[in-house]
Amino acid sequence: MATGKRRREPDWADGKDKDLLRLRFCDLKLTLEGTPVEERIEALYQQLERRGVRFRPHLWLSTEWFSPFDVPGIAVPFYMAHPRLARLERRMMLEVEGGTREHCMRILRHEAGHALDTAYRLRRRKRFRELFGKGTTPYPEVYSPRPYSRRFVQHLEGWYAQAHPVEDFAETFAVWLTPGLGWRQRYQDWPAMKKLLFVDEVMNEIKGERPVVRSRNRPYSLSTLRTTLGEHYVERQVLYPGETPPAFDQLLRKLFSDEPRYRKNATAASFLSRARPEVRHMVARWTGEYQYTLDQVLKDMILRCRDLDLRLTTSERRARQEAPVMVAVQTIGYLHTGRHRFAL
Repeated sequence: MATGKRRREPDWADGKDKDLLRLRFCDLKLTLEGTPVEERIEALYQQLERRGVRFRPHLWLSTEWFSPFDVPGIAVPFYMAHPRLARLERRMMLEVEGGTREHCMRILRHEAGHALDTAYRLRRRKRFRELFGKGTTPYPEVYSPRPYSRRFVQHLEGWYAQAHPVEDFAETFAVWLTPGLGWRQRYQDWPAMKKLLFVDEVMNEIKGERPVVRSRNRPYSLSTLRTTLGEHYVERQVLYPGETPPAFDQLLRKLFSDEPRYRKNATAASFLSRARPEVRHMVARWTGEYQYTLDQVLKDMILRCRDLDLRLTTSERRARQEAPVMVAVQTIGYLHTGRHRFAL
């Protein structure tokens, strides 16, 4: 798919964040051609071909990763199409989902599972419903995963297969498709093996068949969206419904402050972002808690520190010694109140 042509830089590429946030999505004039994602799409197609799967999902740019229930294709978030937008995404959301090649390929395999499910109407099959559940089951607002369960495969972070029956299928398909994984050995004694064998059986069955659903629609295509990037991020950053618990802010203010005398110090948000891997690893050793859960705690803290414009009150070296204790305390409260459940 790659053309080898160098793309002309858009006028907004050197702009400040505040200028980017005023732009509408349709004004970005983005395409997937010539981006790193283009090569990864080709890699996905090659993996499907090696597995004997004829189906090829079509892809387009939108605001986030998704595969519509009635369209056998994959939407790719806009920030994957330009490094300047990826930097904005990281500043606004603290991470870039699919930002590395490995993570991008994991997501593409997962979304390809959704698209294939739609293309061949697999969720309507009796055996699908017996193994995964009904595809028509309403999505929960949050889900509480069981990390030790062997009824589900593990592919994306957050034990995402446990979120919903169609997510379970997409994750199982992604594991089945992953090159060199050796799923028969890895999941040999797991109840999830029944699901993997179902996927293997169905893929062999539909090898030469054309998809039943062949729509090439592109819902929420970037070129049709008049929403500004600023409006988009305001909606995505709604992390705390209602008021933030006072105890949460009090805990943060034990190490950070918004007093004017600390105005020249580094921001608490930037400090926690830098210290995140080290703190997460240390607290995981202390508590035995999964690092993914700890990452959610840290993300909450960083976003709240940004909202309150908190600053360091001590040296960064001392803050690195005290921060793990603060995160460990918050993690206990996080688990106690159920905030460790993952939003959908």
